Amino acid sequence: MRKSLCFLVLSLISILCASAVLSQPLTTPSISSTEFECVIEPQQTVKLASPVVGVIARLDVDRGDIVRRGQVLGKLEDSVEAAALALARARATNEYTIASIDARLRYLRRKHGRLDELYSKAISSQAALEEADAEAKVVEQQLKEAVLNKEMAQLQVRQGEEVLNQKTLRSPVDGVVVERLLVPGEYRNEQSPILTLAQIDVLRVEVFVATEYYGQLQTGSKAQVSPERPIGGKYTATVTVVDRVLEAASGTFGVRLALPNDDLRLPAGIGCKVLFEVPATEELPALARGG
Repeated sequence: MRKSLCFLVLSLISILCASAVLSQPLTTPSISSTEFECVIEPQQTVKLASPVVGVIARLDVDRGDIVRRGQVLGKLEDSVEAAALALARARATNEYTIASIDARLRYLRRKHGRLDELYSKAISSQAALEEADAEAKVVEQQLKEAVLNKEMAQLQVRQGEEVLNQKTLRSPVDGVVVERLLVPGEYRNEQSPILTLAQIDVLRVEVFVATEYYGQLQTGSKAQVSPERPIGGKYTATVTVVDRVLEAASGTFGVRLALPNDDLRLPAGIGCKVLFEVPATEELPALARGG
């Protein structure tokens, strides 16, 4: 009898404990309380080339040099193009042809005016008047042609400047020279880049987060990024990408953050830790027990 009573009491206690556990709400862990491993990478890597082929005349930078957008990094051999541009500029600034034709046209118009006056007085013949008129019209066309030739010369100057500009290498990003692939004197063909640049004025932080945290992050969220030593410190980054395709095999999803680096002080290619600044998620409602 005593054993039966003890068994009954233990059974009641087990039922009450199970009921208390099931009645407690289930919660998901907060992502703001967990620090994740991450990697700091360049925003982008650029294989710098030229739209034209030719022999490299000079390179002004080397591996490790910091560059700014628009900075001249080197140039291809351009002596022929520079000479062609100088010739085009000389033609575009030549005013003598137009001035000469214009002076002759003014003379012929005055001559036509005098003959017209003499013709009205029956002193000059109609043939002489028509001849003067024809001469004036021919010179008018010559003047228009000279003006057109000058405009075409100006267009040739613009074309020459663009051709010469294509021989100059300029940095498209704020960053650092990662590699110099060719050296002065080498021939650059259609397939060969000259320099490799890494954009680091904005760094890219890549992190993989467990799927249990999915839904707690959105673009625009802030995070504290702590680079590994010897860099150290804490920096504020902004979430720019939250993957919508999860990795079933690893049980994670990718998150990308943008880390400002205007002074180019932080390097890329270093490990880090990231702590997301988001409010804790609400508790999930209790699971309903089956009846």
